[in-house]
Amino acid sequence: MYKKANLGWLKHWDFMILDLVCLQVAFISAYFIRHGVHLAYENKLYRNMAFVLFLIQVCVTFFGESFKNVLKRGYYKEFTATFKHVCQIILIAVFYLFATQTGEGYSRITLVLTGIIYAVISYIARILWKKYLKTKGVVGKGNRSLLIITSEEMMDIVIDNIRNNNYEGFQIIGISLLDADRVGETINDVPVVATMDNVEEYVCREWVDEVFLNLPKEIPLPRDLINHFIEMGITVHLKLIEMAKLEGEVQRVERLGSYTVLTSSINMASWKQAFYKRAMDIVGGLIGCIITGILYLIVAPCIYIKSPGPIFFSQVRVGKNGKRFKLYKFRSMYMDAEKRKKELMAQNRVKDGMMFKLDHDPRIIGGDKGIGGFIRKYSIDEFPQFWNVLKGDMSLVGTRPPTIDEWDKYELHHRVRLAIKPGITGMWQVSGRSDITDFEEVVRLDKEYITNWSLGLDMKIVMRTVGVVFGKSGAM
Repeated sequence: MYKKANLGWLKHWDFMILDLVCLQVAFISAYFIRHGVHLAYENKLYRNMAFVLFLIQVCVTFFGESFKNVLKRGYYKEFTATFKHVCQIILIAVFYLFATQTGEGYSRITLVLTGIIYAVISYIARILWKKYLKTKGVVGKGNRSLLIITSEEMMDIVIDNIRNNNYEGFQIIGISLLDADRVGETINDVPVVATMDNVEEYVCREWVDEVFLNLPKEIPLPRDLINHFIEMGITVHLKLIEMAKLEGEVQRVERLGSYTVLTSSINMASWKQAFYKRAMDIVGGLIGCIITGILYLIVAPCIYIKSPGPIFFSQVRVGKNGKRFKLYKFRSMYMDAEKRKKELMAQNRVKDGMMFKLDHDPRIIGGDKGIGGFIRKYSIDEFPQFWNVLKGDMSLVGTRPPTIDEWDKYELHHRVRLAIKPGITGMWQVSGRSDITDFEEVVRLDKEYITNWSLGLDMKIVMRTVGVVFGKSGAM
């Protein structure tokens, strides 16, 4: 998996919103105590100060990572974290009043009361919200899947530990026992899905984001198995015992449940990098959706006249770590295109059928010079995928998502392509686009992108994509 090293405050947006509300409640309460029952926002000075406090709170949260590991903090640590957070905000507010020379008109008692009330209600709100999340079982219902690999003796303990300390928000999708065959059984509501002999095949075929290994000392560490997982793009957590360097490009010590683990991954993104990439996706997705709406008005009548039927084409594709989603395109082929695909498989330009490309596909509406050929030539058919980007199924830049049929043919090392969110464009598209017919070359370029990923590389690929599209050097 392409591992996000730390999501910081983004991971706990609910706590941030709760804290913003607490600050404004504290501000209004302090105003009432000092000036009587009047709405603080009616006074221009105090209205401006309320907005300034809001901005300060956001900045302190962002740069100070105030809610990092908030779910793991006990009562005392939460108190000290809250106190530190409040002091930073009040000190910056004092500096603001001094710098803008508005301190004389603003009551210092109101500011002190704001800080005191804010600290009290923010601390109480954080504690109560954490209790609510744990009571309702919200903690642990995230969107990352975890496969546990352990022994028959330790299985109950490991499952209970991860489940009761699941602050990372994993979905425990299954367990694999290395010393017993109990596939088909359920242990503490977790299915046994694989044995030592077939766990690689299971990980290759199913939605698995991360793997946790916790083995007794008498069972040798399966280094080859771990290295194969990393090569497939899976993030591996290994309980710290005696161990040597594994093949992961990036390694770090982390906490998983109450265990200290060594996490190995093909690459890791800091929470700020992940934030900026998602922000770029949202902005690009919004712009792309607007352009898609405009293009719809132009191409929809042309498509329907030549081939009556739906304007949009949807297909289930395989996304990040095997998670399936529905991909959207403008329909560039006749309605029976999928049925005719088997008949044309012998003409496929890509070896072994790992992808499907034809020189002159007869399924295209109007042929190469018709409306279907036109929208494919300029990649107009891909624009509805900006909706997938906005939804979070895809990214602007990534690896192209395979169909289910293609995915079923993957060998273990091909799975690395699924280590990240699929993208509208990517490394191999700007390195030859449809001219590349060797799937192993596609895999090599995709792995190169994943291993060397940076925001600068994404920007470079986006700009090169624009040039490639208008340079008419093949379809996306």
